[in-house]
Amino acid sequence: MLVLAVDTATPAVTAGLVELEQAAPDAVTTAELRTVATRVRVDARAHAEVLTPQILECLTEAGRSRTDIAAVVAGVGPGPFTGLRVGMATAAAFGDALGIPVYGVCSLDAIASDVFAQGEFTADGELLVVTDARRREVYWARYRAGLRVAGPDVVKPGALDHDSATAIAGSASHVDLFDLPVLPVETPSPAGLARAAAAELLTGAVPEPLVPLYLRRPDAVENAYRTLDRTGA
Repeated sequence: MLVLAVDTATPAVTAGLVELEQAAPDAVTTAELRTVATRVRVDARAHAEVLTPQILECLTEAGRSRTDIAAVVAGVGPGPFTGLRVGMATAAAFGDALGIPVYGVCSLDAIASDVFAQGEFTADGELLVVTDARRREVYWARYRAGLRVAGPDVVKPGALDHDSATAIAGSASHVDLFDLPVLPVETPSPAGLARAAAAELLTGAVPEPLVPLYLRRPDAVENAYRTLDRTGA
């Protein structure tokens, strides 16, 4: 199964093609993944301009056509409003045009998936994943044995209770705010996104509607409320 995976929940604009297969005939939820092609560009202002060209570049590199894609996986955040909606809208457009299912996954889950897939994280440890939420805040979630046990949520770094965590992954400019060992996974990868949706992909489950994890009102709405407060309207 060829899967298109995209994520624009972080400053990294990510697109890739992943081959997904069952690990064994009787293990319908256990997946073997192979990244066929990937493109990542770190530019928080270029999501709309570069995502579709990146997808087309991946198809060209892999020698595949759009009709070879069997499913789409999109990171649904948490992330800033403007960037996040680009990836989700692009994923939905490809799914609609090709008549294939589109699965949404938490972008923090995809980062955690890559950490646990590396096999270097202790089974009894707890992983904290953080990404940039702007406004001097972070999006966060905690994971144990590959499963999310808390979050996602948004908070000031100093207010985040991370005492139960034994390691951290995510945004390079934020992981050092916490006194924890840092694991080298910063953004969602195509493989991590596909792995986070593997059970649904392999069983052919009907996807839930794509719902963005904004976790707070968009900046434009916040600014509008501030204006109303000042004018008294």
